[in-house]
Parts: sequence; C-alpha cells; structure tokens
Amino acid sequence: MCFCSSISTALPACIPQQLHRVGSTNQSLRYLNLTKLDKLDLSRNNFNHEIASCWFWKATSLKYLNLRFHRLFGQFHDALENMTSLQVLDLSSSLNHGLLMEGNFKNLCSLEILDLTDNGMNVDMTVLLMDRLPQCAWNVLEELHLSYNNFTGTLPNLIGRFSSMTVLDLSNNNLAGIIPPELSNCTSLVTLDLSKNQLSGLVPSGIGAFTNLTSLDLSSNNFSGVISEEHFAGLRNLQKLVLSSNNLKLVVDTDWLPLFRLNVAVLASCQMGPLFPAWLQWQLEISKLDISSTTLMDKIPGWFWPTFSHATYVDISDNQLSGSLPTNLVDMDFTQLNISSNMLTGPIPMLPRNISVLDMSRNSFSGTLPSKIDAPFLQTLLVFSNQISGSIPESLCKLNMLDDLDLSSNLLKGQIPPCFETEFSGNLEFLLLSNNSLSGEFPVFLQKCTGLLFLDLAWNNFFGSIPNEITILPGLQYLDLSSNSLSSFIPRHLLNLTAMTMKGSRMLSSISIGNGLEDITIADQFGETVSIITKGEWLSFGSTLAYFVSIDLSSNSLTGEIPSDISSLDALINLNLSSNRLSGKIPVKIGAMQSLESLDLSMNNLFGEIPSSISNLTSLSYLNLSYNNLSGRIPSGRQLDTLNVDNPTLMYIGNNGLWGPPLPKNCSGDNSFINGYHKSNKHELELMSFNLGLILGFVVGLWMVFCVLLFMKTWRTAYYRIVGNLYDGVYVFVVVKWARLTRNAAIE
Repeated sequence: MCFCSSISTALPACIPQQLHRVGSTNQSLRYLNLTKLDKLDLSRNNFNHEIASCWFWKATSLKYLNLRFHRLFGQFHDALENMTSLQVLDLSSSLNHGLLMEGNFKNLCSLEILDLTDNGMNVDMTVLLMDRLPQCAWNVLEELHLSYNNFTGTLPNLIGRFSSMTVLDLSNNNLAGIIPPELSNCTSLVTLDLSKNQLSGLVPSGIGAFTNLTSLDLSSNNFSGVISEEHFAGLRNLQKLVLSSNNLKLVVDTDWLPLFRLNVAVLASCQMGPLFPAWLQWQLEISKLDISSTTLMDKIPGWFWPTFSHATYVDISDNQLSGSLPTNLVDMDFTQLNISSNMLTGPIPMLPRNISVLDMSRNSFSGTLPSKIDAPFLQTLLVFSNQISGSIPESLCKLNMLDDLDLSSNLLKGQIPPCFETEFSGNLEFLLLSNNSLSGEFPVFLQKCTGLLFLDLAWNNFFGSIPNEITILPGLQYLDLSSNSLSSFIPRHLLNLTAMTMKGSRMLSSISIGNGLEDITIADQFGETVSIITKGEWLSFGSTLAYFVSIDLSSNSLTGEIPSDISSLDALINLNLSSNRLSGKIPVKIGAMQSLESLDLSMNNLFGEIPSSISNLTSLSYLNLSYNNLSGRIPSGRQLDTLNVDNPTLMYIGNNGLWGPPLPKNCSGDNSFINGYHKSNKHELELMSFNLGLILGFVVGLWMVFCVLLFMKTWRTAYYRIVGNLYDGVYVFVVVKWARLTRNAAIE
C-alpha cells in the first residue's frame, strides 16, 4: 500500500527497512504504534489506489504530511478531521488528477502550509476558501499554493482574513475578476503570486500597504491600467517584482527613488518607454532583469552596464535601443544575455567568460567576430541578421559545450575553419549559416555531429557532393542546402533519418537550451528567424518552426534519380528538389508521405508517368511538377483537384507528354495511339487536315466559275458587261484625279 520514504521522531531507524520488506500493506502496518509519529514523507511514489485506504490516517499526531507526486485518488478519509496537529499538508501534483476536496479540513486549525498545486481541481474559488479550508487557521496560515488547477470565479473578499499569511500562490488557474481591495488587510503577506490566471481589471494601489511583501508576481494575466509610485509606497522589503505579460503601463517620475532593492525585476511587455527608466540605476543588487518589449526608444545610458555587470540574466530585447556594447563586456557576470531586435551598432567585443546563452541577433553590429572567444560554458550563440564580415573564427572549435550556433544573414565569407575537422567535439544540435558567402566543399565534420537536429547552409557557395554519412544523423529534422553549387547524387538510405519518420520524429519544441534562471525552449528561440521557400513562396516561421520537418536541396546541380527511400520519410512536411538536374522517375510510393504539405520537383529532367499514389497525399496544399519530361495522364483525386484553383495548369506546364485535366489537351480513352499517331500529335493532325481542305476548296471553287462562263452565253455576256462598266468607272476616276493634281501643282 503506502510506502514510507521519510519517517522521523517516532520510529526506530530499522522501521523503514522493515516496512519495505513486509510490503507495506494495511495488514503489515496495522499493529505499529504510530501515535508519536509527527513527520511522514511519502512523496514521489507510484501509489495508485484510493487515498482513504492508506494506513497513515491512524497517525493523528502528524505535523508534517507530504504526498507530493502520489497518484492517489478519491475522497479523503474521515480521520483527516482528527489530525488537529497537522501544520504542513502537501498534496501537490496528483498524477491521477482525481483527488477530491471533500474531506473535512475544518478542524485543521494548526495548518500553516497547504499545497494543492497541479491537481486538476474544478472548484469555484469562493467555495474553496469559504467552505472547504479551515477558517480557524486563517490567523496562522502562512502559505497557500493553488497553482496549476482549474479554479474558477473571483477572489472573495474573505481573503483579507488571512492576516498571518506569508505566501499566497494562485497561479496557473482560470480565475477571473479583479483583486479585491481587502487584500490590503494582509499586512503579513510575504509572497503574493497570482500569476498565470485570467485576472483582469486594475491593480489596486492598496497593494502598497503590504509592508512585509518580498515577492510580488502578477504575470500572465489580463491586468490593465497604470502602475504608479503609489503602488510601491510601502514595499520597502520588496525583492522580486514580476509584472510581465499583462497590459500594464509603468508610470513614475524620472527622479523617483524606490524604497526597495530588487533582486529580480521581470517587467516584459509593460509600457515603460520611450525614455530608459532612470530608477533602475539604483537597483544594484539585481541578478535577473527583463525589460524586453517595453517600448523603449532611447540610447542605452552610460550607467546601465556598470549597474548590472553582476547580474546573471539580462534581457532588453525587442525595443528600439541604440548604442554600442562596452569593451569590458568580457569581465561581466552574465550567463544569459539577450539584446536582440534593437538598433545597436559597432563591433562585437570579447564575450563574457561565464556566458551560456547569448542572443545579439537583429541589430546592426559590424566588423568581424572576436578572434578569441574564451567562453567555455557557451551553449547558444545567436548573431544572425547583422552586418558581420570576415571569416568564422577558429576559436569556436574549442567551445565543447556549444550546441546552438546561428550566424545566418551576415557578410561572412571563406571556408569553415579546418579545425572543425579535428578539434570539434560534435555536440552541435542547431547550425544555421545560411545567407552568407561561405565557400568550400560540403563540411565533412558534420558527420561527427550525430546529435544534429537542424542544419541550414542555404544561400552560400558550397560545392562538391553531399556525403552519404549525412544519413547517419538520426535526429536530423530540418535540412536546407538550397542555392549552393552542390553536385553528384542525393544520398541513399534516407530511411536512416528516423526523426523525419512518424515513428522517430523528435519535435524541436521539447529541447531546452540554457542553464540559467529560466530554460529557453527552441520554440521560444525562433521568433521570425528563418525564412523558408515552401509552398512556392517565402514564409517566415516563428515558434512553429519547432514542428517543421523539411528537406530543401533546390537550386543546386544534383544529378541521378530521386532515392526511393525518400517515400519512407512520412513525417516530412516540405520537400523541395527543384532546379537541379535530377532524372529518372518520381518514386512510385510517394503517396506514403502522408504529412507532406508542399512538394516541388520542378525544373529537372524527370520522365515517366506521375505515380497514381500522389493522390493519396491528403495533406498536400502545394504541388509543382512543371518543366520536366513527364508524360501520361495526370492523376486526379480530391486533394489534387483543389490545388492552385486559380490556374491549376501551372503545376504541370513544360511537360509536353502530360494530358488530361487540368490541361486543355483533354483526351478521352486509354489508347496511346490513334490511327498511327500518338495522342500528343493529334493537334498537328487536325491542323494539317484543315489546311488541306482549305486548298482543295479554293481550287474546286475556281474551276466551277470557269466552267460556268465557258458553257453559258447569258452568264458570259453579263460577266463581260460588269467588267466593262467597272473598267470605265475606274478609267474616269483616274483621269479626273490626275487632272486635279496637275492643276494644283501648276498653281503652286
């Protein structure tokens, strides 16, 4: 039944082992004397039975009961009401989400900490606080954790009666309504966490009366209005302030001096601009600062970098800040630094020694990358969309922890340093070097990167063949080698790319980078960082790129056939092999690629018929087979018939041997030849017949007129009379016209 993972005070040291030996059933524990047991920790076990059947309900002297990650379900035992000494009750993270709040909590007058986090509870907040929690404990309750549930309703006014509460956590629910003014009565509150709900309305200024408050988190709600100095009037002990992801505007005087000294300030998406907030220069103890997307349109002040040089997490991204980076950046304590999407200029100095995640993308940095990058903990380096020139420094080879490198859309040139072949450890998961002027043969060192998930080398000058070893990258989910000078064949054995199959697909969103205060998922990393040619146009992908499985080898000089194994990549969403020199037939089983949304095989030398299985591609929304040597009847199907409805012929033009809808050459029947002529020559046959008939008709008509005039006298007389009259009229007209012309000439 219930195993005891931590027992103190009451039992001898041998008892836990004894409990494990006997199997911990009701029968094996019923004779134990548990009257003096005061602490019981049964967390992180795999119990999967009703909570009422557990043996510990007899331990009425318990002060501490921890059932975190317990898998228990059902209603509480009636004996719960007798545990009057209980001070800490942790029932969080019930993996069954079937725990019912039907037990009698009303006698738990000594309860100081109650944790019901992540139980999937569907209870009205008023009912919970009024009817089910022990009102006799309101003067002693210090921490109440209710996050990650489905609580509804509003926060009742009675919340103000928790006069001794030090922690209130109502995060991740579906609460609606505003914060009641009675919260100002909670002068003993130390932590107030209302994050990740659906709370709305104004934040009451009375919150400034929480003189003992050290942590305030109102993030991820629908709060609106202005946060002013009045809200912070009495918060002299405040250390953590989190207001992000609301519709709030922070308005204070430029000379305001706050009473608090923050350690954490997360104000992302609050309106703070356009001027840089001067009050931040007095927050010398900050370890985490996030003022991203706060409408700042100013030059970074000179005091900024010295003030936050000891912070480990700084994010000022998505503003319009100008200025340059300090030359002593290397001496600062940053582990995560995000300065992306601003207007920063100048060179990139040496990187901080302790940095693990650095994002300086979408700025106007120029010059070359630092020749010496001495950052042994660096995992993520994002410098895309700048004006960086020169070559890739060899010092990158020594970064053994580097797994995410994005230098795309710069002015880099030259070859990838040869040290990558010998020194590189192969921990890369994400490599983006596209849209530069890099050259050289296809980088062979990539075959060592067996953990590679995302590879983008497009729009460079790489040449040579694609090595077969690239198919031994089982995690590869995105491959873009387009617009280079690659030649030879497409590698065989594509079946080994298991991440591109349904059975082995590994979505990038599940991967985390960084080891700082917050993990950064790859879905978060990609804003609009990658533009992809898919479905016949440039599309910018944000977080959805984490789910995008793609191969793009277009605009190269690849030859040979399309490998038949490619049809096994049934998780592939985009396949673009256009503008190459591929020959052979389209793989017969291409219809097995059930996830395919975009297929472009245009401008190659493919021949033969279009496989009928292509009509099985029910997810297909773009198809381009134009300018090949394909022949035969075009397959039809519900999905194929809906593609490119404005001009469906564009999908097939440039293939003279194709026929059938939607092409205008719509032949019926299945015979390949008609009267010795191939169906493709039918138009020429019809044109020849028309011309021959026209000539014969003219000759026959002329001879008929001649014969009539020869043998019929009356017709012949009439014919000559008409001709004579016509001759006389023409003669008179010419003579008169000539006389007038000569007379006018004489007058002039």
